[in-house]
Amino acid sequence: MDDAEAARYWDDNAEAWTTLSRAGYDEYRDGLNTPAFLAMLPDVRGREGLDVGCGEGYNTRQLAARGARMTGIDLSRGFLRHAVDAERLDPRGIGYVGASAAHVPYADGSFDFVTAFMSLMDMPGLERVLSEMRRVLRPGGFLQASIEHPCFATPHRRNLRGPDGRTYALEVGDYFNRLDGTVTEWTFSAAPPEVKTTVRRFRIPRFTRPLGEWINMFIDAGFAIERIEEPRPDDEAVRAYPRLQDAQVVAFFLHVRVRRI
Repeated sequence: MDDAEAARYWDDNAEAWTTLSRAGYDEYRDGLNTPAFLAMLPDVRGREGLDVGCGEGYNTRQLAARGARMTGIDLSRGFLRHAVDAERLDPRGIGYVGASAAHVPYADGSFDFVTAFMSLMDMPGLERVLSEMRRVLRPGGFLQASIEHPCFATPHRRNLRGPDGRTYALEVGDYFNRLDGTVTEWTFSAAPPEVKTTVRRFRIPRFTRPLGEWINMFIDAGFAIERIEEPRPDDEAVRAYPRLQDAQVVAFFLHVRVRRI
């Protein structure tokens, strides 16, 4: 799968994804993933940042609210249209550009930091993408990324629940079976049935790798690993978002921060 084909899938997802996430149905993002990512993030006030795979701009706006001067790039024109509309309604000084992460349209050393919120595992040609991220970083700049946890977002996965409906284990398999653009269909589980029937299911191209390969790709691209986190919701978060209970059993997400060397 190349960038053009991946862009077609994400353009097809843009309307439903934006509608559902802005209605509050992306509970794993709102209740766990983004808060944990921001808690791990260094101070970005006054710094130039690039958000790669910015989608409709939700996380880019969180970074701008922290005082960063942000640019967002994405392959999908549909997502970018929603991001630009949000910026027009609530200006935060964000510039949005249609571009591939494998061909970032900025000069060497343009940014102090780069972020990739849950986007790298959906991109073809990841080695080239990481090389580009390093190229546009200033010396000593950092890249912080969140991805599905490679150990638990495997081609085979089944949630095991007890009689009380609570998850007690996750059955995983085919860990070493790499997906290279395999398309899966799903939607946000928090959306009620009457809402799900009004929007199309997402069709997501997936690019999976074992954990060691992910880590080695960062190293081979010229980064030094600085911090790794596996966010887990506390009991308060689960009370607010009961569906997050399964993320107390295994790590759903992996957060990595690396520095350009």
